[in-house]
Amino acid sequence: MKLPTVGLISVRDSKLLLAYSKNKKAWYLPGGKVDQGESLADALKREIKEELSVALDMDDVEYYCHITAQAYGETEGIIMEQECYLYPLAEFKAAHEIGGLRYFSYDEYRQEPVQVVGVLMVYDNLVRDKLI
Repeated sequence: MKLPTVGLISVRDSKLLLAYSKNKKAWYLPGGKVDQGESLADALKREIKEELSVALDMDDVEYYCHITAQAYGETEGIIMEQECYLYPLAEFKAAHEIGGLRYFSYDEYRQEPVQVVGVLMVYDNLVRDKLI
């Protein structure tokens, strides 16, 4: 089963912003599931408003990459199909089910007890493209 999702990529000082999900007990890209009939842009705006208390300026949103991976915290066979977007965040605050927000270097993230496959794939892309 495919699970359509959106993720926001914000890089500062060669580090990637990650959100801590209280529900899943892991750090992941801010964003989430696309609701039935919802556009990717609307899902991204909604999820980022819910999680980071930020109203995105869609003129500054840039498509970056697609990630396909086993959906973290879901039953085996549920595949996350995530569209990832670059966005320059200035200010934000954790809201909703988010327990914290933090910029991680790749090495810092690898020290975390739980690592999400999709996040590792994003790091690989950012390194390949020399964005971190």
